[in-house]
Amino acid sequence: MAVTKMLKFTDRPQAYPPKRASDERRDDFLEIARPYIVAKAEEQAARCSQCGVPFCQVHCPLHNNIPDWLKLTAEGRLEEAYELSAATSTMPEICGRICPQDRLCEGNCVIEKDFGSVTIGAVEKFITDTAWENGWVKPVRIIADRSAQSVGIIGAGPAGLTTAELLRTKGYTVHIYDRHDRAGGLLTYGIPGFKLEKPVVMRRVERLRDAGIVFHHDFEVGRDASLADLRARHDALLIATGVYAPRRVDVPGADADGVVEALDYLTASNRRGFGDDVEAIDAAGKHVVVIGGGDTAMDCVRTAVRQGAASVKCLYRRDRANMPGSIREVAHAEEEGVEFVWLAAPAAIGDGTVTATRMRLGQAGADGRRAPEMQPGGEFQAPADLVIKALGFDPEDLPAMFGAPDLGVTRWGTLRVDNNTMMTSLPGVFAAGDIVRGASLVVWAVRDGRDVAAQMHQYLRANAGAEKARAA
Repeated sequence: MAVTKMLKFTDRPQAYPPKRASDERRDDFLEIARPYIVAKAEEQAARCSQCGVPFCQVHCPLHNNIPDWLKLTAEGRLEEAYELSAATSTMPEICGRICPQDRLCEGNCVIEKDFGSVTIGAVEKFITDTAWENGWVKPVRIIADRSAQSVGIIGAGPAGLTTAELLRTKGYTVHIYDRHDRAGGLLTYGIPGFKLEKPVVMRRVERLRDAGIVFHHDFEVGRDASLADLRARHDALLIATGVYAPRRVDVPGADADGVVEALDYLTASNRRGFGDDVEAIDAAGKHVVVIGGGDTAMDCVRTAVRQGAASVKCLYRRDRANMPGSIREVAHAEEEGVEFVWLAAPAAIGDGTVTATRMRLGQAGADGRRAPEMQPGGEFQAPADLVIKALGFDPEDLPAMFGAPDLGVTRWGTLRVDNNTMMTSLPGVFAAGDIVRGASLVVWAVRDGRDVAAQMHQYLRANAGAEKARAA
């Protein structure tokens, strides 16, 4: 086979998969980009400079072998490229879709400044989707029989699913307990289909189910069993619940009718996409105001557009350069008709309007970000039949919810873990993902799931001979 030379960035321009026209994609919840064809994926992968220090790999939380699988893709060796990609990630096609590559791998590509980065995320998505289509994604391979020991995982999001797969590979019996009726956590109910179509998530879940992992849906720890009950059932536990407590908007009218939490809004929309009979929180024909500037806010404004809102505004208290959400997502939203009102914060909500105040950026704080300050005389009003609060999420009070007062937490409410073992204050109980690090990226949850699986395996091996009482 002829080997395609790399380093083609000087004569091959950067080309992301073509996006569907904004008028077309406003009418559905399908992903907005068309897939690469094989030739285009090979062409774009060949732009990689194969640099001696791959900063793309360094800045990927999973340290994916990006230059290597780009080279294999450029050479047409797609199955090998997939296998290399899957060696470090349990869900590469999901990360390829929803990772903020502009802040991670692609944002640190050495050719980015002068030639435009390699389209790493799009190629990652392409090779794994191709693997699914061609049957290259194999069943979970169980390498030993350790089924006498069982693991309980609380939370079926990316951290929990990753840990479940890796521990099942080791041969352990694995049970996942989740409060929702479908696995996936925010992948299923928090992220809209136009960023991540749900069959992409469900096929990953089914692969784990086929491997013998037992899913307990509609299961709430503290209601259906205490944490102590689960500790008695299993040889080790993982808490990977994520963070779900919405941050408050402390202004008059913040809890009035017509004001909803972002996750309630997105969950209802995603459930409708599954065909569930749920009470709709619908933006059709309404003037919608979304408060916040992160990725959840972007999901909300773009969902409102697709529901047929009369207008959609996003209020954010800082400017475009200082917003936490993906710049690409902002661009997509603007293409679809969303109006961004920068340097604006709500002052009151009511009577079909949001009263907002103009802001300005003051001195930088300890985190290096300039703090927003109220600008005198800068009040204005925006029509608002539906207000969506999207200011992010904090941890729930798990010690109280789980009936486990000895479960240690930090001053932020996240679970306190040993930095080396990832174990909580309770022996044999581990924690990973957002419930430890705070609201973060899916790719970091996958990384944490991979790391905690290794720690739990060591713990289980050390306690393989110990007798453990089981619940009846």
